Amino acid sequence: MQDLNRLAPQLINNGDIFLMNFLYTFCKILECLNSIRDADAMVHNSLIIIHEILLHYPCVLTWLKVDLFTASESFIGVNYGTIADNLPPAASTASLLASTSIGKLRLYEPQPDLVSALAAAGSGISLLLGVPNSDVPTLAASPAAAAAWAAANIPATVPVSAISVGNELLSSGDPTLATQLLPAMQNLLAALPSGASAAPKISTVHSMAVLASSDPPSSGAFHADLAATLDPVLEFLNQNGAPFMINPYPYFAYASDTRAETLAFCLFQPNPGRVDAGSGLTYLNMFDAQLDAVRAALDAKGYGGLDIVIAETGWPYKGDAGEAGATPENARAYNGNLVAHLKAGTGTPRTPGKSVDTYLFALYDEDLKPGAASERSFGLYKADLTPNYDIGLAKGSNGTSTSGQIGVITPAPPQVTTQPGMGLTPTGFCVTTGALPGSTQQVQQSSSCYAPVGAGSRRAHAGVRQLVWFGVLLGMAIVAAK
Repeated sequence: MQDLNRLAPQLINNGDIFLMNFLYTFCKILECLNSIRDADAMVHNSLIIIHEILLHYPCVLTWLKVDLFTASESFIGVNYGTIADNLPPAASTASLLASTSIGKLRLYEPQPDLVSALAAAGSGISLLLGVPNSDVPTLAASPAAAAAWAAANIPATVPVSAISVGNELLSSGDPTLATQLLPAMQNLLAALPSGASAAPKISTVHSMAVLASSDPPSSGAFHADLAATLDPVLEFLNQNGAPFMINPYPYFAYASDTRAETLAFCLFQPNPGRVDAGSGLTYLNMFDAQLDAVRAALDAKGYGGLDIVIAETGWPYKGDAGEAGATPENARAYNGNLVAHLKAGTGTPRTPGKSVDTYLFALYDEDLKPGAASERSFGLYKADLTPNYDIGLAKGSNGTSTSGQIGVITPAPPQVTTQPGMGLTPTGFCVTTGALPGSTQQVQQSSSCYAPVGAGSRRAHAGVRQLVWFGVLLGMAIVAAK
């Protein structure tokens, strides 16, 4: 502790009281390691090393204090939609992605030029590669066709984490596609190199319309009339360690219920939490509630061990006159606070601390998409590569603080019981009929919905920082003790 006292002025001069307090805890832990010979010497040597780093290499402290999140975020991805006539050249898109902390890219169909550009840029981005719905019947009918598709479209120069066979097929309204989904997945799996450890997982993407119930999240259940096609798909995913992929959109929830508290809940902004009477868990934002409703539905089917991937989620920054909430401020708040929520590693009430790969929708606007103006206004970036709004994705950025800062809504007093009139709240993913972003299908969606309100705590973020610091300092101590 004498060594820490001598180091303290340097830490205070650097303005890092957090590190000062952490080092005190670190020293106390080391002093308790009685089984380690010369623990005092380890403390002494470790502090000397840290002191020298702070004195001579202050940039190291600055680098560490960005929480190690300036590199590519392996859990943050983005969708690349192509219903547009003004998309930037592939090389420009690859350079843009390489300049961000985005770690994953979803393609709805093979994009050879973009894949080549990503490989040339050395971006390190992995792909979620899509099989277009129109190709599913061919792959289902012929193992040879599936093998030919795999040989032609699965790149060897860029990592492919997963392949989505179709997009929202079970909600497409075409029963023939639904019955061909599993055979297409099976044939494509058989076409992959056997025993390859890096082989992509074969899955498919669903809309939230596959849920019959989500209110409260613990009651989450799939539509019974989908069992004949969905249950075999779930078993396929389970046998092959592939994730269940789904597209939740809190924006549509707000579009169907434009109360201020619903907007705050959708944007991760301060508002009362809501207790799930079935589980006793308190929900603080809609993203977690939707995710846990899906988990509950999987649990009810006996597939609680499946990982979940959020294949699409986003918020439009512009809409028609009647499209409430489609503003740049709300889009930035939702996407920025979602990224912060993911970085914090809090997980959901049902699975605390469990990360989930999430693909934001979308990289660019798609100016040729039909429908309301919002359908053409989900892009994070414009065609000239400038951002529509900033959510801190650029490498070297320490993120953007949007929670409670953009479109702030004054929270109501904290509630510990369900608020009157807040039972079944209609939400967009449950009642909206229309083409969902990333899809050209018309989807009739209906189910009961759960719409809690509130803001997620960021206390877990500090916990992550403490663990990072502990790992760094413990490593130094081990080296110093040798």
